[in-house]
Amino acid sequence: MARIIVGLSGGVDSSVAALLLKQQGHEVHAVFMDNWDAADAYCTSAQDFQDARQVAAALDIPLHKVSFAEQYLERVFAQFLAELRVGHTPNPDVLCNSEIKFRCFLDYALRLGAEHIATGHYARVAQTEGRSRLMRAADRDKDQCYFLHAIEPAALARTVFPLGDLPKAEVRALAFRHGFATHDKPDSTGICFIGERRFREFLAHYFPAAPGPIVTVEGATIGAHDGLMYYTLGQREGLRIGGRNDAAELPWYVARKDLPRNALVVVQGHDHALLQSEALEVEQLRWLGPPPVDGEVLTAQLRHRQQDQACHIELGANDRARVRFAAPQRAVTPGQYCVLFRGDECLGGGVIAAATAMAAVRIAS
Repeated sequence: MARIIVGLSGGVDSSVAALLLKQQGHEVHAVFMDNWDAADAYCTSAQDFQDARQVAAALDIPLHKVSFAEQYLERVFAQFLAELRVGHTPNPDVLCNSEIKFRCFLDYALRLGAEHIATGHYARVAQTEGRSRLMRAADRDKDQCYFLHAIEPAALARTVFPLGDLPKAEVRALAFRHGFATHDKPDSTGICFIGERRFREFLAHYFPAAPGPIVTVEGATIGAHDGLMYYTLGQREGLRIGGRNDAAELPWYVARKDLPRNALVVVQGHDHALLQSEALEVEQLRWLGPPPVDGEVLTAQLRHRQQDQACHIELGANDRARVRFAAPQRAVTPGQYCVLFRGDECLGGGVIAAATAMAAVRIAS
């Protein structure tokens, strides 16, 4: 059997991944990764490590602890801040996978003599035609291909996902039956390095105050925002726009960020034309295998757990493409990812650069 090193996070999923590999007879080691400043009062790393220790002891497997905090700051967090500065809404989990878990961790595991690495992600790897293909998990509600699409093909070839065929309820049941402290631990949500604190509180340490006007498409100022980095397209909450005598009784939504004016453009109505897009431009495309054929009909996800959206791709130069959709897409957000599928196979994806609105709506300056 192979030596497989598991990324043991102190959560229930990686705990059961290690259990299953041990039951299959593999030589299993575990690595706990510190990717953030453990002195941060909101960081749960200390408790997570204790939970990982309990699981490793229960399975009688070696547990190594390593810090990738410096690499995380350089390759993930710096990019997160850079995207916010240009008005985008970044997703650091994708970069964390491609740069830390499936690059730094993989390199470290190989130095420890690993033949493969494993994580608690919900996905599957299929070996066909001499290459590894990333496939959706059996539990589609938990499938995490969206977050894994940007890893290198060579890393995918070295990876196993033990949970790919299991529903989450069975994973928790296995953890309970084996006495793991992680069996009822809540799933992690949100951005890992922010923890339980408020998003605005966290970003205030990195961005100066930059309030500005909230304006309508017609150019009327109807409120004030605290800083464009705190908002995302399609957002309704937190705008502090009350009822107005000169407007319909419909909720307001963020439709655009006007960086030159430091203005937040809002519209009324969940399905306003400015919130609907028929196509988008994607850049920094990364493929897990041969790219699709120009014009091929595929499906896409523009956010995690989104239902498959029928589309076709028009390949361009310099790792760019245009993706056209069969149905309008709401609140397509620059900085997020467009991930492309052929059936259950994840082909890869890239960063959303811009979107084409369904209707030409002129925004007054």
